[in-house]
Amino acid sequence: MTDTPYKLVSFKLCPYVQRSVITLLEKGVPYDIEYIDLKDKPDWFLELSPLGKVPILVLGDDVLFESAAINEFVDETTGEPRLMPADPVARAQHRAWIAVASDLLVSVYKLMYAGDHDEAIKRARTLRGSLALFDDELGDGPFFAGEDFSLVDATLAPALQRATWVEGIAPELDLFSATPKVAAWRDALLARPSVAGSTVPGIEELNREYVANIKTRDGEKAWLASRL
Repeated sequence: MTDTPYKLVSFKLCPYVQRSVITLLEKGVPYDIEYIDLKDKPDWFLELSPLGKVPILVLGDDVLFESAAINEFVDETTGEPRLMPADPVARAQHRAWIAVASDLLVSVYKLMYAGDHDEAIKRARTLRGSLALFDDELGDGPFFAGEDFSLVDATLAPALQRATWVEGIAPELDLFSATPKVAAWRDALLARPSVAGSTVPGIEELNREYVANIKTRDGEKAWLASRL
């Protein structure tokens, strides 16, 4: 393993790099982060990123891509606390729920940019269905695996954060009332120091940029923007 500091490359609004920042903070690993403009990707980034996507993790001469792979690498190579179960079956189950969490984030994104009220209602219904899957799986909390914070928590936190912002803009979407366990889980995650500290320059600034992006996104006429 290299002694070179970890360097994440992404853009400010990226929920995927936020997952990796949460993981690094939970593990107490020093890291650097560099933000790029996705509308004007630098050549050096395109040479490093096989898919031209963010985030990537630069480790000296080595480069990792895809947040799930980055997070497991960090967890496996940086000691305690471990954020994935030791038992192979439980670990596979966590990987499956990480995939569900990624699908849920896509549902949040589609809701953000729904073109009209009817589409927003439809997208909200889909999102509530995804949240219900987690509500059925959760135990007594406060986290996915009980008392121990896991990579499932790190993966889902940015999606729950953004869904909360969406509901703040359009309360009638009522995203969380039918899933009280998820609502309590969300509250525990958003209060977690690693989640609160996972954005630069901070959660409040990210929220402002998030709202501004909904208002000004090129080529999109989002219903949510009419509520701002």
